[in-house]
Amino acid sequence: MSTTSSPLVWARGTIDTLWREVVKFGIIGALAFVIDVGLMNVLRHTVLEDKPTTAKVVSASVATVFSWLGNRQWTFRHRRNRSAPHEFTLFVVTNVVALVIGAGAIAFSHYGLGLTTLVADNIANVFGIGLGTLFRFWAYRRFVFAKELEDASDKNNPNNAVSARSNSNRP
Repeated sequence: MSTTSSPLVWARGTIDTLWREVVKFGIIGALAFVIDVGLMNVLRHTVLEDKPTTAKVVSASVATVFSWLGNRQWTFRHRRNRSAPHEFTLFVVTNVVALVIGAGAIAFSHYGLGLTTLVADNIANVFGIGLGTLFRFWAYRRFVFAKELEDASDKNNPNNAVSARSNSNRP
């Protein structure tokens, strides 16, 4: 049996791809977080000084568009298979569900458990962001950027695992 056709080589290729996606997803997410928080604060201290909710909606919208572009063009570029409007719609729906998960964690902690301090709200917020992030990563891979560009028969063929990665233009 040749080394290029071993299940170990295929597993390494799969783990390598997943690891690259996780790292890129994290980088895009961190940048989107900075955009969201930074823009909200800029808007709150300038043109939307008395409208914090509007500032948050604007900043989250800009961060969402940035995140979609970053994930589409970099993190999951090897998975694009839908038209941009369809993909963007799925992306927004995924982010709304993740927002509900995050808000639900805060609501459960604050109202359900009666933990009403600012510290408790922030802990619940971080927990909710974590759950929402796990959901987003899974949903982006499963629904939004759902298909590898190479054929399923090529992707599952262990003989092509090494050559597919070496021919890729991914960093």
